[in-house]
Amino acid sequence: MAERSLTFLDQAESDDLAGVGVLVEGNQRSGTYLLRDDETFAVQVRDDGLELLPIAQALRRYPQVRERYYWGLIDADQDEVTASCAAEPTPQGYFVRVHEGAKVQFPCQSGLLLARDDGVQKVHNIIVLEPHSELHLITGCLTPTHTRTGRHLAVSEVWIGAEASLTNTMIHSWGPDVEVEPRAAIAVDDGGAYVSNYVSLHTAKRISTNPRTYLNGRDATARYYSIVVGGDGAMIRSGGEVHLNGENSRAELVHRAVCTGGAIYQGGLLYGNAPCRAHIDCSGLLLDAGAEGFIESQPGLHARHPDAQMSHEASIGKIASEQVEYLQARGLDEQEAISLIIRGFLSTDIAGLGPELDARIGELAAWAMTGEGG
Repeated sequence: MAERSLTFLDQAESDDLAGVGVLVEGNQRSGTYLLRDDETFAVQVRDDGLELLPIAQALRRYPQVRERYYWGLIDADQDEVTASCAAEPTPQGYFVRVHEGAKVQFPCQSGLLLARDDGVQKVHNIIVLEPHSELHLITGCLTPTHTRTGRHLAVSEVWIGAEASLTNTMIHSWGPDVEVEPRAAIAVDDGGAYVSNYVSLHTAKRISTNPRTYLNGRDATARYYSIVVGGDGAMIRSGGEVHLNGENSRAELVHRAVCTGGAIYQGGLLYGNAPCRAHIDCSGLLLDAGAEGFIESQPGLHARHPDAQMSHEASIGKIASEQVEYLQARGLDEQEAISLIIRGFLSTDIAGLGPELDARIGELAAWAMTGEGG
């Protein structure tokens, strides 16, 4: 099919995409990829250092993509999700490459829109940052307001070269009966850096994330920040494995969860295979467990080298009445005070928030306060 301009989107879809950081208008994005259901809608590139293609086109154009990167970090037969994506005759998803030494000025964005009720969207994304390059990728995954059911299966393989840096901001906003099952793996070379910001907006029926990161190079780093709100009927698993294989590699996993009735599992597992430093922080705020809601935190450490320095902490609690009273004494009403506390909790330790992510955290705080669960 011929790719169309984003201006052909209707206003409702444009607004929905903007809500997850995907901007239809303006020039503040270096590139745009949009997938609606199983159809590539648009591909645009505005930076010479950036290459952005549908994955099927990249596989045809570049033999090395299939030989080196396609199913290079994840086994196609790993589980039902990967096998289902691998079986697609024409894979959907995007290929991103930043050329060596390129510092892409504006974020690149991708929108993965599941518009059909009961639809199944399967994507395979490959991201390659060549040495000494930089990119901020914003990915918005969503169903429009009229879509309630469906399934989103995603495989992402990320390769970060020496001294390269990728910030990956992902914002999810799903219908109440959507099931979301991503599979991701990231490999980082010497001096490379990977930062993942994940925010889950409207509560899906099921979300299960457990990315695997391989810090293979000396001084390689990874930082994960995950923010979720679980409402009634939701089941959310937020985890991640980091394999610290390179000397002086470093990792930090930070999970923040607010429960308003759903089941939330927080976790993470660090493998210290070399001299390294790493930390996991899992924190939960239990506002209203309802009949079946809970938060379960299980950070884990696995050391195989005597110079691996790793630590973890986990905490679950509620909003303290004295905090609310303190803010009320300074002029806020009760709802304003609670919203401010929740916002502060969700944004704790997350540095460098962009306007899209910061706005979403504000919305999460408001939803959590009213008990609507995102």
